[in-house]
Amino acid sequence: MVTSMMAVSEVLFGCYPLAILRIFTTQAFFFVPIAMANSTRLFKSITRLILPVVLLIAVAFIAGSVYLVYSTARPKRAQYLVTPDKYGQLSSRAAQVTDETWTNRDGSSSRGWLLRGVENAPAVILYHKYGADRSYVLNLGVKLNESTNFTVLMPDQRAHGEKPAVDNSSFGGCEAEDAGSALEFLRGLKSQSQNPLVGRNIGIYGVELGAMVAVATAAKDQGVKAIAVDSVPQDSDNLLRESVGHRYPFASSATTKLARLGTYLYYFDGCYKREPVCDIAKSIDNKNILLLAGVDAQEYQDSTSKLAKCFAASNKVDSKLDLSPSGYSIINASMEQSEAYDQRLIDFFRDSLSR
Repeated sequence: MVTSMMAVSEVLFGCYPLAILRIFTTQAFFFVPIAMANSTRLFKSITRLILPVVLLIAVAFIAGSVYLVYSTARPKRAQYLVTPDKYGQLSSRAAQVTDETWTNRDGSSSRGWLLRGVENAPAVILYHKYGADRSYVLNLGVKLNESTNFTVLMPDQRAHGEKPAVDNSSFGGCEAEDAGSALEFLRGLKSQSQNPLVGRNIGIYGVELGAMVAVATAAKDQGVKAIAVDSVPQDSDNLLRESVGHRYPFASSATTKLARLGTYLYYFDGCYKREPVCDIAKSIDNKNILLLAGVDAQEYQDSTSKLAKCFAASNKVDSKLDLSPSGYSIINASMEQSEAYDQRLIDFFRDSLSR
């Protein structure tokens, strides 16, 4: 009897560890699916919580970058500093300025003040900087016409001037295309005897945004024999960066980078060009070029200096890069400084285009 009980005990207690293992194994197989299900539910809950936040941040980031471009591409509107009507009360030549419009290649409309010269004489187009308008070059245009009898055209660039026909600036891209239409307009002008008013030689002057337009146009049109450019940005990104920085000075390092990303969406039609001005300048051949810059626009002084090395040897390049002020802020200069600056340009275009 005792032996039998001991045997039973050995069997029972000898098998106990195996029984425990079986119990735990069974429980483990039972709890693993539950744990996995709980983890999946937790992951889905976290995803539902975080994903909307991430999407909201992404949308805000994209919207912010596009808005920076949108607001900067629309310069602040202001009345003209002076109009031909008012200037004409002081100058008989200014009283001859007419307001002209023409159609661009993309179907949009451009406008400009025109001061006619003598028949078959050269012509000069004057382009203002970003944020300015044609009134900024009116005084120079009148003086140039008086001194040379050249025809002078002073356009408003895209999105500039009072009640512009085009709302958005493209920081040099579409503006360069518009310049081609301006040249066609000039070449289509007739004198009183119905002969072509403008001769073969055409010059272009431009400051900052206008300088980029002048370089791009000279690279495409062989009839442009001379360009005078002041404070030339390195490229459209450079101009955009400075423009955004001036409008939104707080955290400008971040806003300018954000705005650059926004250009890929805002200018999806390709109007925004990213080619460096130096690369464009390399295709210019056999022209007279005057490079101007000054300490009042140091951000463009260096880029203008570097641009001098980009032109081919066939061009005649003169530089004056230590102006104070340059054309970038000549509107705030004294009368003596303004006259000296204007005379430099008059002499350049007279010598370059009269040959």
